[in-house]
Amino acid sequence: MRKLLYLFVVLTGFSSCCSECYSIQGTSSVSSLDGSKLYLKAVQDKEVKNIDSCEVVHGKFEFSGALDTTMMVNLFMDDRPLMMPLVLEKGEIIVRIDDTSRKVSGTPLNEILYEFIDQHTQLSNRMNELSHRESQMLLDGIDEHDISNVLSVEADRIAEEEDSLVTNFIVDNFDNVLGPGVFMMLTAGYQYPILTPQIEHLMSIATEKFKNDSYVKEYYKVANEIQAKLQGIEQPAAPSGEPSDSLIQSILNGQ
Repeated sequence: MRKLLYLFVVLTGFSSCCSECYSIQGTSSVSSLDGSKLYLKAVQDKEVKNIDSCEVVHGKFEFSGALDTTMMVNLFMDDRPLMMPLVLEKGEIIVRIDDTSRKVSGTPLNEILYEFIDQHTQLSNRMNELSHRESQMLLDGIDEHDISNVLSVEADRIAEEEDSLVTNFIVDNFDNVLGPGVFMMLTAGYQYPILTPQIEHLMSIATEKFKNDSYVKEYYKVANEIQAKLQGIEQPAAPSGEPSDSLIQSILNGQ
């Protein structure tokens, strides 16, 4: 009887540990990935840190481990990003990598994230299609000025849809990891932190949880300091890692 009770306690202990675990089951048809090492990396304390790693064997790979907190991570092959964000959350996460598509599914936040990514990809494809339409219109003998007028209107419309999609997604996810995660994706392409009308709007309606996210808070702080310098307002010396006065002067000089 005592042995049965002991076994029950041990099994209960294992069950409670695994209740806060993540599991990623991945498949890939991309030959260049086979035999390579994959990493899950996340931005923590202003640094990109390794969270987990595994090898791709015969087109399959697997990550698993204890989960302290839900977080956004990115999939890397060695030091090369595969441009695959995913949410590390409790449950079994399914990752599929093909030559033409990349998909993460299986858990609630990843389903939401990749529905957004699919919609964003559709807008990007529509924008890319404009260049093909321009070539075809030129071949059809349409005046370049007329082509420019037509396509610029369409480009502006797509840009507005993209702006609305991203803004609404971040607003809907202010209080989970998707909001700050997509905000990071939105701002990652900037050479230095800037305040766009979109960012100003987001911060004007943001929840306290979103504002206090470490990345969002630091980005907004530095962006405001840069804007103040560009406007000629005296600010305290920039801490290490923030844009120097020489960089600000280069910006002013159009460099």
